[in-house]
Amino acid sequence: MSTLLGKRILLGISAGIAAYKSAQLARLLKKAGAEVRVVMTEGAQAFITPLTLQALSGETVRTSLLDPEAEAGMGHIELARWAELILVAPGTADLMARLAHGHADDLLTTLCLASDAERVMAPAMNQAMWRHPATQRNARQLEDDGWRLLGPDAGDQACGDIGPGRMLEPETILESLLAVTSSLFAPSRATADARGLTIVITAGPTREAIDPVRYLSNHSSGKMGYALAEAAVRRGATVKLISGPVSLDTPPGVERLDVESAQEMFEASRRLAEQSDVFIGCAAVADYRVEHVAEHKLKKTAERDDLTLKLAKNPDIIAEIAALDRRIRPFVVGFAAETRDLEAYARDKLLRKGLDMIVANDVSQEGLGFGADHNAALLLWRDDDRSPGRRELPAQTKQTLASAVFEAILERLTASHETPSS
Repeated sequence: MSTLLGKRILLGISAGIAAYKSAQLARLLKKAGAEVRVVMTEGAQAFITPLTLQALSGETVRTSLLDPEAEAGMGHIELARWAELILVAPGTADLMARLAHGHADDLLTTLCLASDAERVMAPAMNQAMWRHPATQRNARQLEDDGWRLLGPDAGDQACGDIGPGRMLEPETILESLLAVTSSLFAPSRATADARGLTIVITAGPTREAIDPVRYLSNHSSGKMGYALAEAAVRRGATVKLISGPVSLDTPPGVERLDVESAQEMFEASRRLAEQSDVFIGCAAVADYRVEHVAEHKLKKTAERDDLTLKLAKNPDIIAEIAALDRRIRPFVVGFAAETRDLEAYARDKLLRKGLDMIVANDVSQEGLGFGADHNAALLLWRDDDRSPGRRELPAQTKQTLASAVFEAILERLTASHETPSS
């Protein structure tokens, strides 16, 4: 597990009821070894006092941009330079809007603009505010500007509503930071600790033809696989992306191979897997195909109200790659999209198919999974056949989640004593 020992974290607290959780978060960050300084907005002080955060952080809490004593030596610039990570928790809809539009009208927003530190936010607001198109636009803009968004969680809210918008629990935020520590605190954003590794990733859906104009498919958007490709290339890896039909741009630096059917994806995967160090099967591959594809468009007739299609089983791509001879077999990571009994089905798939790691998603959760911009994951890996290792990653943007997943893959690859190809 990564560590926060000695890391300089600036904890920003804005005006939401979830600010009460920030006290526990400050305590946990200190316990994990981080140096913590706190900045509060004026509104945040209505929910929790600076004195509380001062006692927990051991540092004077800053609340004003126009503090004559602190600003005598341009204190806000010194504080911006001090921070290695700015963590805003909670991040209200108002604060998100101001940051997305480049405002610097208080100490916290000024620090965010003046600092080169990594930036992480845990949004917290009413479920209707989170769902509002303006907030969603601001969230996307913040991500484009380099922010990592953790959450929000869904559930009961202080206002009595139920839905997405709750700030993640402090323990979950800490776990997320620990999961991506090396990428957060790397010397540069384009770290190269995966240099020398060749990563093959499958992404998106497959289409199984019924006739020349119709096909069987699924709701996969390819966003998670593309985010993983982007995360891997940022870490210096050579990335080959085998993509089903999606409406996504190829991430810079990624070699993309477009396929349509499961058979085409299998052939490309089998060919490239032998030249790779890691194979990540993120695509939602059709389990079955139509046994006999019609030569011409099937016509609806007045005589029949139904249509019977005979299906044949497609190759199990991830199992076939995992079964390769150990001399040419890469480290194999599978995905499991489930709607119930997530961990039980994922454990079974991990062991039954001989995978090294599996990333499991509950696609029945509102706002997560297929087509959504956010996801959560349960990671399982084989420490031994009886007791797989386990890590939960909370709901967050797919870009942030991809970084955490790839970090875990690198950890397990190192632990398994795999050697990068030359």
